[in-house]
Amino acid sequence: EIKEEMESEIDKIANIKITLETQLVKITAAAGDATTVKTMEEARNAMKAIREDTDIDKVDDLMDAIKEEMEIADEISNSLAQPIDPLLADDDVLLAELLEMEEDNVEDPGCSLPDVPRNELPAIPNVTKEEEEELKQL
Repeated sequence: EIKEEMESEIDKIANIKITLETQLVKITAAAGDATTVKTMEEARNAMKAIREDTDIDKVDDLMDAIKEEMEIADEISNSLAQPIDPLLADDDVLLAELLEMEEDNVEDPGCSLPDVPRNELPAIPNVTKEEEEELKQL
């Protein structure tokens, strides 16, 4: 009988211990949740304070100013990259200019080239056979 009472008391103490350990886990989790919520509120307040100092118009003006500075920097960089000697001009630039000139000529009917004659060239008088052969080779 004493043994049964002791076992019963041990069971009660074990149940109380489990209950206390469960409560401790819950309290620890709740404290962590409370800290998380407090941190999130502080972060929101900090973001709100930053946003109050910066409105969308200021951001748009800043972005426009940055774009303008980048364009100026590109212009300076491109200007510095140009060759000093005009004979060293880039082949691509020259080709583009040539193509543009050709397009201008095609579009302007007043600037046309003469027709190429299709008949044979007249014979040159007093030409020796050797000179004739040389002319053919040319």
